[in-house]
Amino acid sequence: MRKPEPTTLATGPVRLVPLAHGHVAGLEAAAADGQLWTVRVTSVPAPGETAAYVEAALRGQADGHMLPFAVLDADGTVLGTTRYHDIVPAVERLEIGYTWYARRAQRTAVNTTCKLLLLTHAFESLGARLVGWRTDNFNFRSQRAIERLGARRDGVLRHHALRRDGTVRDTVMYSLAAGEWPEVKAHLQDLLARPRD
Repeated sequence: MRKPEPTTLATGPVRLVPLAHGHVAGLEAAAADGQLWTVRVTSVPAPGETAAYVEAALRGQADGHMLPFAVLDADGTVLGTTRYHDIVPAVERLEIGYTWYARRAQRTAVNTTCKLLLLTHAFESLGARLVGWRTDNFNFRSQRAIERLGARRDGVLRHHALRRDGTVRDTVMYSLAAGEWPEVKAHLQDLLARPRD
C-alpha cells in the first residue's frame, strides 16, 4: 500500500481538501450548525477547541497514521471534516473516521459522496486491502450510515474508549475488503444517481 499523502478529492459539488489551520473558522461554523459538540456519541470540537482539534489531526498526519480532510461544498464553504486514520501500511489497512458534518449537510448526498471519494482513493490509488470504520455503540445513526455503504459489521470492542463526558464506550467495528469494493462502488454510484427524497 502506498503511503497516503495530502491530496484533493472531488466529484460533483463536494471537495475533500487537505485539512489546514485555515479551516478552523469554517469548522467552528459547521459545528455550530446543530451545536454538534453537544452530541454525546461524537467527537466534534466544542467552541474554542477547534484549533487544538486541527492541530492534533495535523500531528497525526506528521506522524504518518492520519490523513485529515476538510469537506467543502461547491462554493468552498466548510461542511465538516473526515480523515483516514489508523493507517498501517504493513498490513495494507486504514480506517475512515472522525467524520462529521454541519446539520444542513446531514441526510444529504454529502456523506455518500465523501465515502465514494475516500474508498476509491484508498482501494484504487493507495492499494489498501481493507478499509475499516469504528463508532460508538450508541451512535445508531452512524452505524446505519456505515451499513448503508455496504460495510460489514466485524464486532464490538467492549470498554474500549473514553467519551468526552468521561464514560467508557463500547466500539462497533466495521470493514470493507478490497474484493468487496467493486460491488460496493457500484452500489454507492447507484445511490448517488437516484433522486433524493
